[in-house]
Amino acid sequence: MPAILRTLNKIKPVYDWTYKIIMFVCKILLVADILITCWVVLGRYASFIATPYWGEEIILTLMVYMAVLSATLAIRTRSHIRMTAFDKYLPRKVLLVSDLLADLAVLALGVVLVVFGTKFCNSPLSLRGKYASIPTLSKVWQYIPVVVAGVGMIIFELEQVFQHIEAFFVKDEENKEVA
Repeated sequence: MPAILRTLNKIKPVYDWTYKIIMFVCKILLVADILITCWVVLGRYASFIATPYWGEEIILTLMVYMAVLSATLAIRTRSHIRMTAFDKYLPRKVLLVSDLLADLAVLALGVVLVVFGTKFCNSPLSLRGKYASIPTLSKVWQYIPVVVAGVGMIIFELEQVFQHIEAFFVKDEENKEVA
């Protein structure tokens, strides 16, 4: 089994590459969100600046993108909210099993987001629905981040699951070598 895990560790650059791309996209979305927000606010108070009629809807859409994409980043860095109050009192194996189960549950959530997000993106409601302020833009753009976040969750949760499984074998092998 450890040979398989060593092979899986070779794809770590794929995880790193995916993380960097999602981080870059989040940064671009944040900058765009700030610029559009400033433009809308200035347009309300300065008569010489035209307020974009589409500003608020695009700001909200960009915020949705940032929220779901940054959630995938939190999975990779293990900085999402989790209960760790009893971790120091639990045996190592129990802690590893509970972390593995939690990561498998989040992995399942990622699969649900991809499956149902894709179904919803292909539904008539999202395909025919239009933004109120931009009638040429389909509402599908509001729902695509759900699918993208699901894919990101799956990718990063697979990494976490592999790390937990590896932790089982690494510790066991160290104990066998000592004995």
